[in-house]
Amino acid sequence: MSSVKARAALRISARVSAELLLVLVMLSVALWLLGRMWSIVWPLVVGLLLTTLTWPVARFLRRRGWPPALAASVVTVLFLLVAVGIVALIAVPVASQSGELTDGVVEGIQRLREWAAGPPLNIGDAQINQAFDSAVARAQEGLGSMVGAVVTGVSTVVNGVVTAVLALFLMFFFLKDGPRFLPWLSRQLPGRLATDVPTVFDRGWATLGSFVRSQAAVGLLDAVLIGLGLWVLGVPLVLPLAVLTFVSAFVPIIGALFAGFVAVLIALVSNGLTDALIVLAIIVVVQQLEGNVFQPMIQSRGLGLHAAVVLLAVTLGGSLAGIVGSLLAVPVAALIAVVWNYVREQLSDEPAGEPGSDDSSETGAPVPS
Repeated sequence: MSSVKARAALRISARVSAELLLVLVMLSVALWLLGRMWSIVWPLVVGLLLTTLTWPVARFLRRRGWPPALAASVVTVLFLLVAVGIVALIAVPVASQSGELTDGVVEGIQRLREWAAGPPLNIGDAQINQAFDSAVARAQEGLGSMVGAVVTGVSTVVNGVVTAVLALFLMFFFLKDGPRFLPWLSRQLPGRLATDVPTVFDRGWATLGSFVRSQAAVGLLDAVLIGLGLWVLGVPLVLPLAVLTFVSAFVPIIGALFAGFVAVLIALVSNGLTDALIVLAIIVVVQQLEGNVFQPMIQSRGLGLHAAVVLLAVTLGGSLAGIVGSLLAVPVAALIAVVWNYVREQLSDEPAGEPGSDDSSETGAPVPS
């Protein structure tokens, strides 16, 4: 009897292993195809992210009787004017001081290295020195990439103005025709898919919009508060550091640590240890306010992801695709969670609409009427 059970267990294990292997192969093929089509996929992703930011304004105009094309055109032009204004008022000073910012970070790391080599630590072996040298190189590379992304926006990430133009055109069409998409999709799909797929798309859109808008608002608050603290203390490069803080807010956990580390290093190099400790205290207080006050107020419903999942997602995304992967890791993880929760909901006996289920009507997503 035990041998029969053992053979059955082996057969089940073999079948499950084969199915998992097939899933991994299909996933690898999908990722390969995604990489081959990245020049098209990236503008589409950027267009969707921009649409989540601008949709509330377009929805406001449409509800007051504006034609969809006119509302989308006005919102697109306003967004373009705001973007150009940001480039003119912020990006140019940041670009002019980016070299000084990078040099300040490198000098701060060197000072930390000298402090660690002296008493009371007296750390001076070759491995520690090599680690510090690697940190200096990574700081230069990573900071340069981040500042470059701030200076020229989307076009720097993809190394071309074409992506920014395509993203703007796609944003216009998403704002104009977005509410028609789900009804059209329902008519194209057979059977139960006509309900399931649009529902998942609707919840995914609501989750994506909630993430982008809340991170933008929280990042702006962080940048203003930390920038004011740096300005009061007389720390140089206040504007680049504030912009870096805002951009880093879109990379949860890792971004805040990186921006805070840079600000403390600049304060250490320029103002000394006392002001560096004060800057560190300001950053800690602002981060606590963000986690306990700002985030709950601005985003009434979270992404449903544990902090450990967010950290692992950001780490994996960064290792696979650098800064772009870090930026997209949390939204992708949240969308995967949306799909998983919907499948689990359909497989359970709990009826739809129970507490805890998503409701896009409160998030400002373009729900078709």
